[in-house]
Amino acid sequence: MKNVKHSIIIPMYNEQEGIAEAYKRLTAVMQGLNESYELIFVNDGSRDKTMEIMCKIAEGDKAVKIVDFARNFGHQIAVTAGLKYCSGEAVVIIDADLQDPPEIIPAMLEKWKEGYQVVYGKRLKRAGETFFKLLTAKMFYRFINKLTGNLVPVDTGDFRLIDRAVVDTMNSMPEHNRFLRGMGSWIGFKQFPFEYERNERFAGETKYPLKKMLKLAKDGIISFSNAPLALASTIGGVMLAGGAIWLLVLIILEIFVIDIESSYLQITLSAMAFCTGLILIGLGLLGEYVGRIYDEVKGRPLFTVMRTINFEE
Repeated sequence: MKNVKHSIIIPMYNEQEGIAEAYKRLTAVMQGLNESYELIFVNDGSRDKTMEIMCKIAEGDKAVKIVDFARNFGHQIAVTAGLKYCSGEAVVIIDADLQDPPEIIPAMLEKWKEGYQVVYGKRLKRAGETFFKLLTAKMFYRFINKLTGNLVPVDTGDFRLIDRAVVDTMNSMPEHNRFLRGMGSWIGFKQFPFEYERNERFAGETKYPLKKMLKLAKDGIISFSNAPLALASTIGGVMLAGGAIWLLVLIILEIFVIDIESSYLQITLSAMAFCTGLILIGLGLLGEYVGRIYDEVKGRPLFTVMRTINFEE
């Protein structure tokens, strides 16, 4: 595969309304640099005309390369595929919805040329996003940083520029439940927060509804912290101590104060229900970690590719 100066990775899922505009703006930016580049569009099992539109574009522009998944694998895996297939010395990850403006890529490249190996986008404003999404995002970043020791910079996403050395390191990390922004922080290297204002989505609907946001949050927390397991143990210890104290109180009341036989059954049933719930929560947390171990042990590939376009053999 021929090496190029810059690679742009664009994961796409049902982006037929905006993919042509994304290509237009990215091409204008990259051609203005007068350096070799490639645009790697990863089709994550789109069900609309996204792939049809991109195939027509790729016919007339060999700088456009397409990785077409055999099914939908998710945004994080689509970006991972782009990292596997790219050949640039500097690699930019950007979504097709144009919320992250392509026009700031040259400024990010300047930081790379200064010696920074990771230039990650830090959002000053997030236009077009609901109060609920802004609030939950703020809570998530602060929560995961409390668990992981400030691993993930606040108000960041996957939009970033990374050096070839960083790409190679991330490609050597085979975990299946991927949280790329956490991985990018964990590996280190010289990093720079590039502040910018995020735009509204150009067209179409968000591909990160609440269900996917929760899964991403869960992957981030479980992949980079054992704190949930420790929390379950702590709660168990507290409940054990509390139960012993409550039992002692009941005995004292029964012997020296009042007859509590009439309410004893209700108290016992309530305590059992509460403790059973805590036990099940602990088992659930343990199951999440065991499930991830099982995913890794199976050794399946992260994704399957149906075809590639404009990649040299």
